[in-house]
Amino acid sequence: MKYAAEDSNGDLSPTSPAEESDLQSPVEEEPEPGLNGTPVHCKADRTEPYTRITPFQEKHDTSVEFFYKPITLTALAFGLCILAYIAMTQDVLEEGRDKRRVGAYAAIISFLMFSCIQFRDGPFIRPHPALWRVALGINLLYELALVFLLFQDLDSARKMMTLIDSNLGVPLPEKNYAENCDFTPSNVWNAIDIFCLAHALGWYGKGMILRDYWFCWILSIAFEFAEYSLQHQLANFAECWWDHWILDVLICNWIGTYLGMKTCQYFEVKPYEWRGFRQSRGLRSKARRVLSQFSPHDFTAFKWEGTTSFLHYFTVVLLLAVFLMAELNPFYLKSLLWMEPDHPIVIMRLAFIFLWALPAVRELYQYVNDPRRAVRMGQHVWLLLATIGTELLVIIKWSEGQFPEPLPKPVRWAWGIGGTLLVLYPTVRFGIPAARRYIRNNKKKGKAKAQ
Repeated sequence: MKYAAEDSNGDLSPTSPAEESDLQSPVEEEPEPGLNGTPVHCKADRTEPYTRITPFQEKHDTSVEFFYKPITLTALAFGLCILAYIAMTQDVLEEGRDKRRVGAYAAIISFLMFSCIQFRDGPFIRPHPALWRVALGINLLYELALVFLLFQDLDSARKMMTLIDSNLGVPLPEKNYAENCDFTPSNVWNAIDIFCLAHALGWYGKGMILRDYWFCWILSIAFEFAEYSLQHQLANFAECWWDHWILDVLICNWIGTYLGMKTCQYFEVKPYEWRGFRQSRGLRSKARRVLSQFSPHDFTAFKWEGTTSFLHYFTVVLLLAVFLMAELNPFYLKSLLWMEPDHPIVIMRLAFIFLWALPAVRELYQYVNDPRRAVRMGQHVWLLLATIGTELLVIIKWSEGQFPEPLPKPVRWAWGIGGTLLVLYPTVRFGIPAARRYIRNNKKKGKAKAQ
């Protein structure tokens, strides 16, 4: 997807350069005024391309100009009027009503309004940059909530969750999926539930985020091995072998990944010929133009190339680890806070992680593959890394005494061998050749000085 040209303050974002459909394409220079820098006579034909001035709406491809005009003061006045009306009417100030909940909602909405107007633009401009600024604001609120919970004990956190939902705060039994592992049609059919659809939808989203078959396959297999490694802590990680490798990997995960990658391929080859709303003629054409606002402006295929350099290798391993943490964290959080898997908080967390990961992975790809233009890591990827890391810290703190069973010896050996291979491969692939080049260059310099 193309980047927004400028942020709300008129400054270029380090990860949001001028709009270009290809990362490697050179930046087009603005044409000099006149003809080769020479002023054009006043009677010259103003329809010639060297004298034409591109309007803002055409350059930035806006469909409805009103939504792209700065209305910060209007939004401020409107927001203050809404706050004054809600805060000063009698029904809100009625005795006995819980005004803390209303005040918290008002504070959250006010913050999101500020983020919508004042935050820096990200890499996406469809359907509108303001949507992604609001998503960044929600991510920041969630990160602040995690930081607050990090300084609370587990019992206090469970009591706080009852303020959100009074049905919480009750211990829940952990379901075990490995009770009857005979590979029979009836057992397989009984194992198919709504979570199979959730698996497929989740991997459809991962395909849209990562845009790479091999990356998705590695992540899918790594997650199943992670479930094997952690089933001594969470009972719902214990599954039958055919549930792991047939239902999850070969059916649900593959279908979701396949559909996600087919969607990416469609957007990659789709011709993008954008026309303004006013340039579209007829009601059907205008309606189609408005609906197309919710599709990508253009599409960039990701080529992670984890074996080409140490930076690419480190990025792929880091992204794999972050995705595994993002997948495993909700299982531990819902277990520690006594929430059902289908609780709205759990579902919202998964949905927002998908929404936050879309621009975050795009910014990370830009940062790694085009460091000359992306001089610093983007705000979406930075905040998402902080969020996943803070979730992990909360889980580690609250898990003390909750999972007394020690790590099995085969799991320790497996993780030790896997970690050794992750370090050994870049050493052999990148470290040894770099050391040889360094020694060879020093020998050449020594011979040159001797001569």
